[in-house]
Amino acid sequence: MGFSLYTDDSPEEMSEINVTPFIDVMLVLLIIFMVAAPLATVDIPVDLPGQSAAPATPRDAEPLFLTLTGEQRLMLNEQPVAPGALAAALEVATGADPETRLYLRADESVPYGALMAVMDELRGAGYLKVALVTREIQGGAP
Repeated sequence: MGFSLYTDDSPEEMSEINVTPFIDVMLVLLIIFMVAAPLATVDIPVDLPGQSAAPATPRDAEPLFLTLTGEQRLMLNEQPVAPGALAAALEVATGADPETRLYLRADESVPYGALMAVMDELRGAGYLKVALVTREIQGGAP
């Protein structure tokens, strides 16, 4: 049983483009992006307070977020930090550079005293550049 790509006996080249490999590559890329997109989002649920009247400042290229959750647990870029181990975790994350700007996010339900305790711990570790993160409110004042 023979198979021929030619319609007659004269050898001519096929002029059709085979798009099957292109479609296969596109489907693989689609699957990769579908898997990677949920991993790029923040998984720590924090209800941030409304924005103040101060204008927003631009963020660093790779910001370092310190999050105080509603249960008063500390997270450093989505990694939990044990109580009392904040200074050591910051030294590892910043390469012992106290000039690194930290972005502090705190849940709206966190007591003021707990937030100030975290800020005192940051000051004690030598990290003085702390930016407080709020959510933007549409339409102006809260």
